[in-house]
Order: sequence, then structure tokens, then C-alpha cells
Amino acid sequence: MPDLDRPRAIVVGAGPVGLTAAHELARRGVRVRLVDAAPGPAPTSRAVAVHPRTLETFAQMGVVDDLLARGRRNRAFTMYSGGRRLVRLEADYATMPTSHPYTLIVPQTETEAVLREAVARLGVGIEWGVRLTGFEQDEDGVNVRLSRADGTLESVRTSWLVGCDGGHSTVRKLLGLELVGESSETWMLADAPVETDLPPDTIYWTHTGGHALMMVPYARDGHWRLLDTAPVPEGGTARLGAKLSKGLGREVRVGEPEWTSVFTFQQRMVERMHDGRVFVAGDAAHVHSPASGQGMNTGVQEAYNLAWKLAQVDRGHAGRALLDTYSEERVPIGEALLGSTRTATFLVQLKNLFASAALPVVFGVVRSVPALRRAIQRKVLGGMSGLRIGYAGSCLTTDAERLHLEGTGNAATSATVPAPAPAPGRRVTEARVHHRSSPGCRSLHDELRDPRWSLLCAAGGTGADDGPVCVALTAAVQYGEWLSVRTVTGTRSDGPAPLADPDARLRSALGLAPGSWLLVRPDGYVAARGDRLTRAALDRALAPLGLDAPLAGEAVREPGAALPPLPVPPPKEY
Repeated sequence: MPDLDRPRAIVVGAGPVGLTAAHELARRGVRVRLVDAAPGPAPTSRAVAVHPRTLETFAQMGVVDDLLARGRRNRAFTMYSGGRRLVRLEADYATMPTSHPYTLIVPQTETEAVLREAVARLGVGIEWGVRLTGFEQDEDGVNVRLSRADGTLESVRTSWLVGCDGGHSTVRKLLGLELVGESSETWMLADAPVETDLPPDTIYWTHTGGHALMMVPYARDGHWRLLDTAPVPEGGTARLGAKLSKGLGREVRVGEPEWTSVFTFQQRMVERMHDGRVFVAGDAAHVHSPASGQGMNTGVQEAYNLAWKLAQVDRGHAGRALLDTYSEERVPIGEALLGSTRTATFLVQLKNLFASAALPVVFGVVRSVPALRRAIQRKVLGGMSGLRIGYAGSCLTTDAERLHLEGTGNAATSATVPAPAPAPGRRVTEARVHHRSSPGCRSLHDELRDPRWSLLCAAGGTGADDGPVCVALTAAVQYGEWLSVRTVTGTRSDGPAPLADPDARLRSALGLAPGSWLLVRPDGYVAARGDRLTRAALDRALAPLGLDAPLAGEAVREPGAALPPLPVPPPKEY
């Protein structure tokens, strides 16, 4: 008899990454235990920046509104050198559509508090003071050894183990995964009250002649996150205030910090992110400079990527090979991240004394050439925001041209018609679907909160018992437990679960002509699309899941019979 109380997954580490993993596993019906060796939540914050792609992910999880209420939306980056203002770079997301065109400045403690409340609503309690001391895995599961603060030992059998236990990860070490890379610089972080006449509507960076500092405004008036790239052991807040005053050209007084940390960061990552039934995510998989604020954001994206795949396999809706795509998709992103943070680290600290003379000249040109300034703004934002990350090369992404050929049987037509956006491998929200006044766009964002895959089919072109409509109906019945099938329509439709788009704005933004379709992964990335939905095309798009059976050859309902209503998430504001 199966042990119904046995956890299907154990997540180690209750920081933002572990909380995200636990939340998404539980939201998909996987029984999960969340343990952490610490006695309770961390009282201090390392990460303070939540970038747009992570905010989109939190929106899918249903927690973004709670988080937005606790932070400050930052849309600018202002640079000083030697007391002179060089340039103010404004947020420019014109080429990267999103519902969140800003970085949210919020203490990590607040992010964790929002996520703790969310996992609690799903019935997941955090077991503080519980340390993982060892594990052994076999083909069918993982035997995990836990130790409590009072010395109590426990052995637990589970199906999956997820290590989100930080840079000193026990899970990573026991797996024998090596962090490859190098040690780097020693910096200081501080959260402190600051007296200054600078408006808190931007992040400030200043060069003082030999190194650089940064000031990041919190939502709490008068409180800032400070970063010093060349900390000295003596002098305290008076010395820090003097250095900021020199660089900014105005008096800055730094009060007694609520928290400080002097640390030597590293630039390292693992070469693979799972072994059998055991996985690592976040700082357990990579550690790097805080220069561009990517650590927590990347970890949250990894946890989300892993959780939907793990849940789908655990619940029998995909084969084990799906889990290999976790490393396949995320390791290259981690490698690119190390490269970009090395560049960001160099630019943030600028130890070279020559920079003091060169910076005014360089940014004088940037100020005077608007096109250059816009290009820099978009380049910087593109790297930090996460909005340009995609999975075009993933085995889960199906070539759009091949599906076009299968749908039309016309190679000549396919060769001359460009594929509409968003392309497979890209965010579906890369399309201009962020119009709050559009019913269709609002409904798409509601749909993205459904934890299932989404098959969006444009109404029109065929009858209920012929072609795309018949395929959609069959898919809705056969795969409905993990696939949401929606018919995007202006009025009524014979297809399943109509998604109202009366002004056609959604269909236009997604490039959906009558009879065409779009398959969206649970994390909001397009897996495939085509101009006519056929069984062959849909089977090819779903093939990487390793399903036991292809789509049924005939509609699984009596002709003319109504399709039973499918679950649709209640609409929410986004």
C-alpha cells in the first residue's frame, strides 16, 4: 500500500528560491515538505531588486500584487563622477513589452514574507531548524536523512529532492557537483538611513576617483541600500558618507546602519543542475557578483522552470526525459549570467583612475546623442530585466516552419511567409498583450495563472466536427488535466472554453488568424505555433513530453454533443 502521507518532494532551503519551488509544486498538487536549517526567517536582506521577468513570474503565481505594495518601482539609473552628474538613463521597454516596465526595489525579507504567506495558503508549513545531513537515491526514490535542532533524527523516503540551500549547499556537495569559476572582489553592503537632497526616484552610481559606490532607494522614506566597492575597516558611517559626498558633489549623511555585510563574492557555477532524482537551484547552483542584481531573480526563474516539469512527471503527465530539459535550458543561461555579471562588476567598480577623466567625455557624448542613449538604455535593461531570455534551442521548442508545412502542405507558401510573433521559444508576453482596457488581453493574463499548459486556438474557418475545432475538442478531453484548451473568439464559438476577444486585439498581437494556434508552456514561453491545428502538428509539439499515447484519431465525444465545461481560473486584476 502506498504511504499517502509520504512527501512526493522535499525542498531544502526556505529562501525565495525554495519558497518558489515549494509553491509551484504544491499548486500543481504535489505533496511537498519544505525544510530549512536556520531557526527562522532571515532578518537581513541580500537581494533588493526584483526585475520585470521575475515580476511576470510572480504574477503567474498570483503573488505580484502583494509584493508591489511593499516596494518602490525604479525606472532610472543616474551616474555621477567627481561631484558631477554625468547622465540619467531612463527605463526604456519600448522593444520589450511587459506589464511591469520597472525594477521593483524591495528587501529580500519582504519578498520572502510574501512567498511564505503564499505557501501557507497552499497548506505548506516551513520546518525551521531541520537540517539535511545525507541522502541516497535509487531508481524509484530518495532516502533523505534529516536532523532537528533538538538532536532528533529522521529518515524520510521521497520521490524528489530539490536543493535550494544556498552557496554552501549540502545537497550540491553530497551530489559531488563542483562550483567551477573564480573568487573575485570584496565589497560592502549596508541598509541605512541617509540624509540627502537627492530624489529617491532613481538608483545612483558615483565614481570617486579610484572606485565606485551605489545608492538604491527603498520604499521606506529616507532608507537606502548602499554598496561600496572598496570598503575600509575603519571610519564607519562617517567615512562612507564622506565618500558618497565626494562622488555626488553634495552633502550626504549616513546614519547607523540596520545591517552591514563585508564579503568576498565569487563567480562560479555547476556544470549540470541535477543527478537522477536530485536537483539544485539558485545559489546552490551558481554564485556571482551582486552587481546587476541577478542572483535571486535567476534562482526564482530556475525554481519555476523546474517545478512545473517535476510536477508533470510526478503526476504521470510526462516521461522522465522532460527533467533533462531543466539543465538543458538553465545551464546556458547561468553561463551567460556569469559573463554578464563579470562585465557589470567591472563597470560598477571602475577601479581605473583614468575613468575619472574619461567618464565625463564618454557620457557627454551619450547625453548629446539621443539614439545612442536609447541604445544603451535598452542594452542595459535587456540584460538585467530577464525579458530577452528564451528557449529557442530547447528540445521543448518545436520549429515553427515545420509546423507550418504540416498544416498547409505548401512548402512554397511557408518559405515566403514570415513566422508571426511571438516565436517559439520566446515569452508569450513578448507580444503587445498588456492593454488593460482589452478584454482579450486581460483574459490572457488570467489564463497564464492557470498552472497547466495552454493551447490557444483562433476561432473560425471550420465547423465543430471538422479540422482544428475537432482537434481542439479532442485535446481538451484527452489532456484536460494538464492542458487548458481555449478558443480565442470575437463572438460565439464551437470550440472549447471560449476566451473572449471582442476587439481582436489579442488575436492581432499574437498573430492568430482563423484556425491557427499557439501552444504555451506553464512558465509562459511559447512551445509551438502553427497556422492550422492538426493532430500531426499537435502530436509533434507535445512529443518532447513523452506521452504514453498520441492524440486520439477521432473526437472523443458524440457529434453535436456539448463539451463538459473545463476549469478556468477566476479573473483577477494584474
